[in-house]
Amino acid sequence: MSLLGELLNTLFERRYPRTGRGAGGGDDRSLPALAADILGTKGEVSGLALAGEVLSKYNTLEDDRKLEFFTYLTTRMNIDAQAVRDRLDEYEENPNEETYRAYAAAAEPPRQELIRRLNRLPNGTNALVRMRADLLRLSERESALQALDLDFLHLFSSWFNRGFLVKRPITWETPAHVLEKIIAYESVHSIDSWNELRRRLAPEDRRCFAFFHPSMSDEPLIFVEVALTQGIPTSIQSLLAEDRAAIDAADANTATFYSISSCQAGLAGISFGNSLIKQVAADLMAEHPGLETFVTLSPIPRLAQWLEAQDIALDSSDPERTRRLAAHYLTAAKSATGLPYDPVARFHLGNGAAIHAVHAGADTSENGLRTSGGAMVNYHYDLGQVEQNHERYAATGEIRVSAEVRSLASEVGGPV
Repeated sequence: MSLLGELLNTLFERRYPRTGRGAGGGDDRSLPALAADILGTKGEVSGLALAGEVLSKYNTLEDDRKLEFFTYLTTRMNIDAQAVRDRLDEYEENPNEETYRAYAAAAEPPRQELIRRLNRLPNGTNALVRMRADLLRLSERESALQALDLDFLHLFSSWFNRGFLVKRPITWETPAHVLEKIIAYESVHSIDSWNELRRRLAPEDRRCFAFFHPSMSDEPLIFVEVALTQGIPTSIQSLLAEDRAAIDAADANTATFYSISSCQAGLAGISFGNSLIKQVAADLMAEHPGLETFVTLSPIPRLAQWLEAQDIALDSSDPERTRRLAAHYLTAAKSATGLPYDPVARFHLGNGAAIHAVHAGADTSENGLRTSGGAMVNYHYDLGQVEQNHERYAATGEIRVSAEVRSLASEVGGPV
């Protein structure tokens, strides 16, 4: 919690002490009872006190009790289907402000209002994001809870839209408690020490940017790491080498996005990466006019898995074959929806990037060799073409592929 959040919580507790406390010091009512009481209160003070009790009690629950609470919200705070039909009939017969308001109220489940009221608390947003992370984890075995998740997603999509997000640079001077979270949340190329983090943040040719939300000012939502380079890099090990020689940022002609990490499991399904990459690219170009090329150096995390399903062995000791297989996979492997099978490809191609080049021996880490035989790919963000590429991809699924990658893919024969 931020310092401001702690201060507000302290002031709130002093001015509005919680009521209904049992012998143990907490409210002795059940969590469902407290949640129901919140919706029955009209006073702001009493509502906030009850909301504080709900979140406090929720944080003490084990998974089985959390699951019971989510089930209660799903079943007992659901819409009344008959009431929705009745209000819709009334609106159709007499469409006016009153009948529309009645229909809209009936069509919204009460649990959405509960979530809104919980969000009024200092640090309520952060608590709800963590709550949804629990819900996503537990709903894997309880499909009936998916309706509740849709309500969370509906509200979060409004609360976390681009207009509320703040882009901040992450530097070696950023407060340590935020840097610790960058280390913890890095999901592409792990950061194993403070020295390694320093090598990614301190040199003049390295940049890192993150999106934050005003209600979660110390919690990054997503961050991207950028290397300013001369030419397009072909290996993550060389890009992050401990003994590499840094260059003057003014001498760089390429900005390479080599890692992008989402930080909050409870915000899954809400896209931040597209906006972050494009804003960072525009800002870097304004700061360094010499930058001509914007690319990624991206993993291909499902290459080995997909090839194994096709009974094709991936041998990292054969770099040219690895490149051909990777090129074919990126251009031909599709999911059941017809979109690229690879999640990283879906992300960048959906943003309007193009498949530029594939490289063998580009990630020789244990994970890189296991998941892709060491192969990596550059996605090219041509700032003058990304919107057109995005529109074509969204409308028809068409992806942009360089002639080199297309030629490599065509060399693969057989059942692949």
